[in-house]
Amino acid sequence: MVTGLDLHATLHRIVMDAVGTVPSAQRGSLMARDGEQLVYKASVGLAGVLASPQEVAGGAGPATLIATLGAADSTRIVAAGDWYREHLPGASAAHLVPAGAVMVLTPVRVQGQTIGVLAVEQPDGQAPSGERWARLRALAASAGAALERRELYNDKAQSAQEVRVVEAVLNAVAARTSTHELVEIISKGIKSVQLRPQWRSVHLVLLSDAPSGGARGDAAAREIRIYHVPHRSPLAFWNNVRDGALIAGRSVGVHVDVRNAPAHSAAEQRGILEEGIDRGVHGIAVAPITPEVLEPAIRRAVEAGIPVVTIDTPPAEGSRAHAYVGTDNVAAGRLAAEMMARLLPGGGKVGALTFWLSAINSRERIEAFRAALSGAPFDLQTPAEDRCDIELGTRIAQEAMQNGGVAGAFGVCAVNGVSWGTAAKALGRAGELKIVAFDLLTDTLAMLREGTIHAALVQREHEMGYRAVQLLHDMMSKGAEAALAGLPTRAGSGGGPALRFIDTGLDVVTLERTPWSLPLSEYLALDANRKAAKRREQLPYESRAKELLLVTVDAGSEGYREERASLDARSMVGRVLSTARSVIVDTLDTHSSALHDAPDVVEARGKGAHTLVGVPLLAGGSAFGALVLESGRRAACSLDDLTLIERVADTMAVALENAQLVHRITERTHELEHANRHQASLLDTIRELSSPVVPIARNILVMPIVGTMDAQRSGRFIESMLRDITEHQARVVLVDVTGMAFVDAASVEHLLRAARAARLLGAEVVLVGITPAAARLMVEQGVDLGSVITRSTLELGFAHALSKTGGQIVYRRSA
Repeated sequence: MVTGLDLHATLHRIVMDAVGTVPSAQRGSLMARDGEQLVYKASVGLAGVLASPQEVAGGAGPATLIATLGAADSTRIVAAGDWYREHLPGASAAHLVPAGAVMVLTPVRVQGQTIGVLAVEQPDGQAPSGERWARLRALAASAGAALERRELYNDKAQSAQEVRVVEAVLNAVAARTSTHELVEIISKGIKSVQLRPQWRSVHLVLLSDAPSGGARGDAAAREIRIYHVPHRSPLAFWNNVRDGALIAGRSVGVHVDVRNAPAHSAAEQRGILEEGIDRGVHGIAVAPITPEVLEPAIRRAVEAGIPVVTIDTPPAEGSRAHAYVGTDNVAAGRLAAEMMARLLPGGGKVGALTFWLSAINSRERIEAFRAALSGAPFDLQTPAEDRCDIELGTRIAQEAMQNGGVAGAFGVCAVNGVSWGTAAKALGRAGELKIVAFDLLTDTLAMLREGTIHAALVQREHEMGYRAVQLLHDMMSKGAEAALAGLPTRAGSGGGPALRFIDTGLDVVTLERTPWSLPLSEYLALDANRKAAKRREQLPYESRAKELLLVTVDAGSEGYREERASLDARSMVGRVLSTARSVIVDTLDTHSSALHDAPDVVEARGKGAHTLVGVPLLAGGSAFGALVLESGRRAACSLDDLTLIERVADTMAVALENAQLVHRITERTHELEHANRHQASLLDTIRELSSPVVPIARNILVMPIVGTMDAQRSGRFIESMLRDITEHQARVVLVDVTGMAFVDAASVEHLLRAARAARLLGAEVVLVGITPAAARLMVEQGVDLGSVITRSTLELGFAHALSKTGGQIVYRRSA
């Protein structure tokens, strides 16, 4: 039965039936168009001859094939030796062909177009009977239907993923994503949308802000920065967790502080929790790297009244954490086993690869997977761990395939499935090795579309972040007991206590629709709709300012490279930046391409790149950067491919421009804040200097006033005066108004208030230094100083003060 779950198995069965239809036949194959090439989709009897079921057929391409086969109902017989020499790489099987053997060729057609051929070797050279011809045509029609069905689902998935990539770029802008992460999103996104070009490298080139020589605006004299993207741990998974948490935080009015710890450092993750507890956060959600290491910090947080939930991974047995928010890993393991049983109905050896065997979620998935396959003809090999090292995981997978003879593979966490897929492609077993993976990373998505990975169990990590913040908010608002009361429990292992549990759900995703899974295109649309619904959802609002701490796992920056160089005007990148136009270069075409001697083209050719593409990033009609893509295939980039890359590049240009604008605004804001703080400090100094308190004799103070006396300054003036009266036990305060810029009724009222306050402490205020102009103005305004003593000069005021304190001024004639 054709279910759409395994195209490789479907086509292999068709070739097997075709070989069985032709008497004495032992070898056969199905080839189909892939761009301008033919590739082997399935074969029988060519093991050891073909390095891979997906090997490119040598010789003629689709145009020659169509001319050879002709009309829809035509079939042909050709000499087997000639066929192998033209269509088998290296013609390595030609010497095995019996004399007189022929190839029976039946066209594979889709919507009236010949897209491939079903070829069966007939050793005795006899043409099949009419009944067998009909059978071969029926099998070729079935192959065409399977390929057409796969192509339709693939086209829908490509369109949905293109939208998803653009949305990811826009979300990266909103989250102020770093340039490195933005390049990674673009690089992996384009690779997941465009499978046929097989882009092995996508990197970013940006013009630096300052010229490295020459006039400003002269692109050829500018410095460039080149950003290279590594293969690394999943970025999208934790970004989705973060986005879900931030959306929930905005909905309920709390601040969510997102912190990441390196995947290899549980101790550093514990340190982040401890720091959050010390500063008094109101709730904690954490994805434990090693739950046992975190437990002391979790216990301390709960004892301090801070609610704690774990996400993605359950807490340690007996933990004080209030709840687990994430996938039901036992159910997930059973689902993975069910998909594997459908992919391998006859059973076989199955390998399993995970990040950490010690992780609780890994153990639960593996044990449930093992239990579900028990009693069936399956042999689950000892699970291996790659410790979050993708290259190590790929080597482990290759060794398992070469030495263990595995027929199926279980990727327990995130990129584990990608490691199996990469190993299968390297060993020529893509499609043949049945892979069930976890999570939908961009690499996983691409391998689903190409048939390397057969099924993915996709967690709802956005929901994890959202529900964790929602639960913490409920515990803060209602109390932990009330918020947890309605939640189901998750039984602890080893007889431990039950734990409150929010199951965020799981989706089984395949490229095509099956009775047991969602098609990839529908899942992508469903996932986008779920996230949009969360953004619109209204939650009970928390008006008080509170902070929640979300601690996840950092994908790391290992492998990132940022280079700086002077832009070479002769390079392909130089051409793209100077003309603001896209360029496609065939590096092996040394005649028709004007860029065949360009330094970056020569370098790419030396590394095995056959197609090089440069697409400008535009702002205001000028190019400020370029996306550069490399492929090992010739003619890898069609005009349709280029159109998509240009659309993505336009979005990326807006993202980078916005990011730079935000960066400039942030820098300017920090500069203004610094200037304001400096200005405030100067004003405080000026205020202090404009009203100093000077003790000039026993029980006598002088307070000169410089500038104006307003309400705000009056308060500080009185406070300072009263403090110093008490400290120096002053009886007289000489307030010198000589330096006041303006003496009017309002300012005099402030001075009178000061005098009344001083009298309450037993001190007298004497105003000195009133100028004639100030005296005239006070009279004109009807200002009444009441009982406040005035003197025209500080000297006279001082004499008055001495008379009040029992002192005197002694004048001596100089010698």
